[in-house]
Amino acid sequence: MRLKICGLREKENIERISAMRPHYIGLIFYKRSPRYAGDRLRPEHLDSVQGTTGKVGVFVNERVKVVIETVTRYGLDAVQLHGDETPGYCSDLKDKGIEVIKAFYPDSDNDFKRIKDYNAVCDYFLFDSRGRGRGGSGKKFNWDILSKYDLEKQYFLSGGIGPHDAETIRQISDKYLYAIDINSRFEKEPGLKDVNLISEFINKLGIRQ
Repeated sequence: MRLKICGLREKENIERISAMRPHYIGLIFYKRSPRYAGDRLRPEHLDSVQGTTGKVGVFVNERVKVVIETVTRYGLDAVQLHGDETPGYCSDLKDKGIEVIKAFYPDSDNDFKRIKDYNAVCDYFLFDSRGRGRGGSGKKFNWDILSKYDLEKQYFLSGGIGPHDAETIRQISDKYLYAIDINSRFEKEPGLKDVNLISEFINKLGIRQ
């Protein structure tokens, strides 16, 4: 199982998180997010990120041109799309050699049927909880719905995962569960992660970096 730590934007915090060698870090380029990184993050702030750690840029209904420019500027390894992006939009990014993670908010097994058109144009799916904003709600969706998942596409599990969920996650047996995505429940404040909490969580999960 892999770990993605999302919502980073502070240089020193990124350095400390990078030293823990997570599989992915997430950088939010959505201006309405309280964790928006675009107004303070400079490309050199990512110099400490280990080569084995993927840099993921999070976008919401952004123009394809802007996404590509941001990927180039920050040396991103993947993009995570949290808006109403179409399969064609995802395909345009994949055609540029960009790894695509598309977020969805499952409420029923019908939601899985609706995303079949994305199967060929995304590298991974991400399942998150529905809320007022686009991610970072601190709330879980009903994970039981994942038993209805019938697409052969690996996914990230997100939405309200906290320090006390390690044991529950360890008990999940699903070959399509690719990574755990953590964010708001591991923060001291929006955009500033609690390194000690994350370290304890990694140890409880038994994740190998």
